[in-house]
Amino acid sequence: MTNILILGGTTEARQLAGKLAARADLAVTLSLAGRTESPIAQGVPVRVGGFGGAQGLAAYLKETGTALLIDATHPYAARISANAAEAARQAGVPILALRRPGWEPVAGDRWTLVDSVAEAATALGTAPRRVFLAIGRQEAGAFEAAPQHHYLIRSVDPVEPKLTLPDAIYLLARGPFPEADERALLESHGIDAIVSKNSGGEATYGKIAAARALGIDVIMVRRPSVPDVPSADTVDQLAAKVDHLFEPVAERGV
Repeated sequence: MTNILILGGTTEARQLAGKLAARADLAVTLSLAGRTESPIAQGVPVRVGGFGGAQGLAAYLKETGTALLIDATHPYAARISANAAEAARQAGVPILALRRPGWEPVAGDRWTLVDSVAEAATALGTAPRRVFLAIGRQEAGAFEAAPQHHYLIRSVDPVEPKLTLPDAIYLLARGPFPEADERALLESHGIDAIVSKNSGGEATYGKIAAARALGIDVIMVRRPSVPDVPSADTVDQLAAKVDHLFEPVAERGV
């Protein structure tokens, strides 16, 4: 039995785990950071919580006899990706990454690109605006520095404690978010600016398409740099790489 550890937290990680677990010769464990209070059922054994940095993860890989580490974390989990690459190096274990392609602006988009959430708060300007924060709860606190705006804040889990903002509405929801629903949401709240991370994928693109249709500004936080490791864009492509690494015995003619 070949042990594989997937660092997850994304829809693709769950899909990949299920695809690989269908093989009888692979034992798949999915690791979640534990930042989501009620994660969706994963369908494979799950480990929740950190490892104690790169050294802790390297020790875990050695102790469990892990033969492959897969980084399928969120595109903005840069620290975890860096620790994964370093842990794989220390443990002498191969690593693959699932790198979801980012969105690209098209005609009609009104994007302002920034390098951080804090920079996004500044980019909104000094005049009061009606802002849709679609960045999750972890970094929403950065917008306390711009209290003049009205905020609609959407997250999977509650923002706790509530932000020290005089005008904020909190919305709990889990994607996918279709474009029609996003357009209705933006219109009903009179939104004139969206703050988003370039997460990529179809599940949360609806707000970007809706903003384009409505002529709404988007403050887009660029992706952080991640380690250059062997990678694939899709679940199927990465699964094919795993098949190449661990070709089933029956297929070798043994």
